[in-house]
Parts: sequence; structure tokens; C-alpha cells
Amino acid sequence: MTAVAPHAVVVAGARPNFIKVKPVIDALTADGVRTTLVHTGQHYDEAMSGVFFADLGLRPPDHHLEAGSGSHAVQTAAVMTAFEPLLLRLAPDVVVVVGDVNSTLACALVAAKAGVAVAHVEAGLRSGDRAMPEEINRIVTDRLSDLLFAPSPEGVAHLVAEGVPPESVHLVGNVMVDTLLACRERARARPTLAELGLRSGGYGLVTLHRPSNVDDPEVLDGLLAALGEIAGRCPLVFPVHPRTANRLVGRLPAGLRLLGPVGYLDCLALQMGARLVLTDSGGVQEESTVLGVPCLTLRDNTERPITVTEGTNRVVGRSPDAVVAAAFEWLERPPPPRCPALWDGRAGQRISAVLVRTFAGSGGGQDLRDGVRELPTPRVVTDRDTNLPMRS
Repeated sequence: MTAVAPHAVVVAGARPNFIKVKPVIDALTADGVRTTLVHTGQHYDEAMSGVFFADLGLRPPDHHLEAGSGSHAVQTAAVMTAFEPLLLRLAPDVVVVVGDVNSTLACALVAAKAGVAVAHVEAGLRSGDRAMPEEINRIVTDRLSDLLFAPSPEGVAHLVAEGVPPESVHLVGNVMVDTLLACRERARARPTLAELGLRSGGYGLVTLHRPSNVDDPEVLDGLLAALGEIAGRCPLVFPVHPRTANRLVGRLPAGLRLLGPVGYLDCLALQMGARLVLTDSGGVQEESTVLGVPCLTLRDNTERPITVTEGTNRVVGRSPDAVVAAAFEWLERPPPPRCPALWDGRAGQRISAVLVRTFAGSGGGQDLRDGVRELPTPRVVTDRDTNLPMRS
């Protein structure tokens, strides 16, 4: 009998999604799974989307929904109304969504209502702050999902505490790390620092984009004042997210150098060469941990606490005095490099192994599971996982 490969629709919509889907698609393809890549268009311009496909070597999307920007409701609705007819036409075995952006929630909801299995990559992350739109997206997507792939043990603990059946949860590691490790040497070889006149270890890197930091003028002014003080001791470079750029006009302190949006490889090169990273990005917290670069998170919480307990990250809040004090401390006494277990570049392969074992033969053909590569087995939840401490 001819083998009928499972069919997975893989959804990406924003820059972090592209980084996460690359290793999943590569692993699924290697394991004989038919994949359809859907780009929702949440990030749609060349600087925020196109350059990432080129840097990552990610194939062009099979379908582009062109959802565009708008309020949370407008954008989520646009993705849902565009995705529903496509999903019904494709009739896949599973929809794979990643991360916590509006596209993630929108496509998970459409799939769940259509009776199509949902697999959530990067499941179980929680900040405890429901004022963050991403937190709402995470919670709802996890409730809708049939398979939940957690990057770290605390994610497993959150899911089980919320009532997710343990057999649905798999501890697989971090797909962003897969992409970083695959691209690290290419990033190191780029002339990024030389072209910008930077010296490795001679600058700090800033990334800010969250509304809680850049939309409140009082908070933004406080953070800029802190960055200006830090820049007096260590020059800072700041690749600016498009939504942030207009808010910085007339506010920049001396020593803080703005850059336009940078591609993935250039961003990695900037992180590798930085003496210190100051960010509100969850992905940058993870990347800096893998690279061994000290990172200060300018937020009151993090959905990635493993970067604090087993990495190089510290959550310092948004008080200017606290930010400056922490930066000066780590410029003098940086933390030792540490990296969590399973952040080894094989998360995508573990995810694919679970999907193949779950859906192989679902189209009525020969079972493909015997062809799955031997890997460290993705861990289903155990009592040890459910007894982990959780963030309140």
C-alpha cells in the first residue's frame, strides 16, 4: 500500500514566528510529513518579514493571508476570516501554531472550531500579567490545543496546573534555539559590527517594543533617561521597531544610537558582540542566554523564567534607578554563562517525532512511524514536572 503522509498546516505571522517554524518545517519535511506554510501577513513589510525569510533560508509561504495591521480585534478577525476558507479547502490533519501573537490565537480558534487538531509550539509560557495581550493569546491557544509542546519544565507545570491532560503535553526544548544554533556561525561571519563601526564587547544592545514601555510617555522618558546614563559608561545601539521610531523623535539621549530594523543574522551578530543587552523581548531573553550574554529585562515579569534561573537574564523592572544600578553591576561583574537542558538544537526534531507518531496513517495509508529518526524521546508530563514551582 502506498504511504499517505500526514498533512500539517504550519502558521506564521510575525518575526518571532518565522524563527520558530523553520526547524519545525525542516524536521517535518525530513520525516516525510507534507507541510503547507501559511503566512498571515501580521508582519508584512520587507524589514519585518521578507528579510527574515532570506536570512533563515525559509521557503516562500504557500499561502499569504495579507491580514495587515489594526487593533487586536481587527487583526485577529482579519486572520480568522482569511484562514477559515483556506483551512476548509486544505483539510489538513493538524494545524501547527507557534508563539503568542494574534495570528497564533486566530488560527488556533479557526482550526478548533473546524474540528482540526491544533498543535501549539512554545506552550505553557506564563508571565502572570493579563494586561499583556500575548498572555491572553497564550492562555486561550493552550486551552484550544490538542498537542502542547513546552520549551521548559515550568511551562509543563503551568499546563498541568491549568487542567491540561498530561498525555497531551510534551517537553521538547526550545525551537528558537534550534534556529540560533543553525545560524550562529553565519551570523558571526557577517560584517555587521565592522559596517557599523562597532567593536565586540565595546557596546550594549537595546531592544524595546512592548506597548507598556513605548506607548506611555512617562515610562518611555524614564527608560530613555536610564539608557542615557548607562550610555555614558557603555555606548548603546538600538535597532528600532517601526512602531517605536516615531515615539523617539526629540527624546534620544546622548550615547544612544538608533538603527533601522535589522534582519535575523544581523541581530544575532549584534547580540554576540554586545557587552550587555537591555530588552523587553522574550525571544532576546532566550537568545542572549544561549549566547552567554548578560541580559537585563526591562519589564516587571517574564514568561521565560528559565532564562533567569538557568541563564544570563535578570528581570529588573522599569524604574530608571533600578535599571541603571543593575546595568552598572553587570558591566562590572557579568553573570557566568548558563544554558537550560534540551536547548540543544533538536526541539524541532522532537516535535516532528510526536506529530508523526500521532498522525501517521491518518489518511488511510501505510504507517510512517517506523521511519522516524531515533531521538531523545520527547517527555510527557511526570509527577516531577507537576511539582515544579510556578509563577503566581
